[in-house]
Amino acid sequence: MSDTNVDLVVLGGGSGGYAAALRAAELGSSVVLIEKEKVGGTCLHWGCVPAKTLLHAAEVADEAREGLTLGVRTSFDGVDVPALLKYKDGVINRLYKGLQGLIKSRKITTVEGVGRYEGGTTVSVGEDRYIGKDVVLATGSYSRSLPGLEIEGRVITSTQALSLEWIPQKAIVLGGGVIGVEFASTWASFGAEVTIVEALPSLVPAEDPWAVKQLERAFRKRKIAFKTGVRFSGVTQDESGVTVTLEDGTTLQADLLLVAVGRGPATAGCGFEEAGVTMDRGFVITDERLHTNLPHVYAVGDIVPGLQLAHRGFQQGIFVAEEIAGLDPVVVPDVNIPKITYCDPNIASVGLTEAKAVEQHGKDAIETYAYDLGGNGKSQILKTAGGVKVVRVKDGPIVGVHMVGARVGELIGEAQLIVNWEAYPEDVAPLVHGHPSQYEAVGEAMLAMAGKPLHVHD
Repeated sequence: MSDTNVDLVVLGGGSGGYAAALRAAELGSSVVLIEKEKVGGTCLHWGCVPAKTLLHAAEVADEAREGLTLGVRTSFDGVDVPALLKYKDGVINRLYKGLQGLIKSRKITTVEGVGRYEGGTTVSVGEDRYIGKDVVLATGSYSRSLPGLEIEGRVITSTQALSLEWIPQKAIVLGGGVIGVEFASTWASFGAEVTIVEALPSLVPAEDPWAVKQLERAFRKRKIAFKTGVRFSGVTQDESGVTVTLEDGTTLQADLLLVAVGRGPATAGCGFEEAGVTMDRGFVITDERLHTNLPHVYAVGDIVPGLQLAHRGFQQGIFVAEEIAGLDPVVVPDVNIPKITYCDPNIASVGLTEAKAVEQHGKDAIETYAYDLGGNGKSQILKTAGGVKVVRVKDGPIVGVHMVGARVGELIGEAQLIVNWEAYPEDVAPLVHGHPSQYEAVGEAMLAMAGKPLHVHD
């Protein structure tokens, strides 16, 4: 047994953990970063990055299929799965090597192994103990299932789906949230027949109903089937496929069932509860500045209740390192963190939905405007439909922006600044937006809300 004393011990090397380690090292602290698998965590290796490489390949497949509509002789002849996986793994490996080099250059000590929080500011890995002046808990999340639903064979989660060595002809996706609609979109682009099953009344239920309606319309056009407001009952499988039963008596057959019912906090067996950390259903409870109930112990990322987004965890890691250093960083509430769903079409949003804005400010105090991408030149070039919806307090700031359309995930940066800086439409309307661009749609929406609509039909 050996003891190592440092300024900061970080348990978990995902987006939140490695960001805390990098920022703390930059601020002059000695850091130990403990990770049981690979630094970069779920997002880099088994989540965001690999999923988006497949979604980009799906976009290419759609463009190949539709080339003749643009006057280009292309066709879609199927997917070379080994080449697709090689492309995906190449992206991951380049980013992983870059991250490893960055961590090494900051003189962060990386410990490979299963860490356990022992209380105080001590984390053990096997027989070795790492003792910091402060500790950051950042153990991430795992793919949830439903009670009694075993993940095996043709019943898979997103982790297995990202390395699947074949494209299903028919697939059932259990869960219509972000992960579910992204995989449904990818497989549909690759030629699969996909059905989504969602217990709640709509797909992507966390989004503004206006955006949901746009997405569901687009999915119908793409022949992606979805059954909402109906619960899963059970599944059987054999060598040829799966049979899914719903509570309304419907049965569905497919090659596989993707279970995409959300992610849970990966805290079991980490020692948190035994050491006295306040927990709730597996989550670590913190104050708004990410302090746990124990002195010098912080938590970041998916184990903290709220949005489970890699960029949230990343920013929280930076925040905690600066908090420990006494820099008094600014708290960004979850509602003002951008959300992007990369299906086709994309959904991107930041701030309050219309319903939440009404709940906070009152119905008579809120006004909204939705700009249709039909009036946007670049969106017509891209052959995409959708729009930009703006929610504001009357005679006050913009409190929410919601977008639907191909590639609108790239437009959310401006919207994030507008919402977080509490800008008025009149502040943004005079700013010049490049032409022809999709982000002109944001400018047009601001012009309209400022009382001077141009490319808008009465």
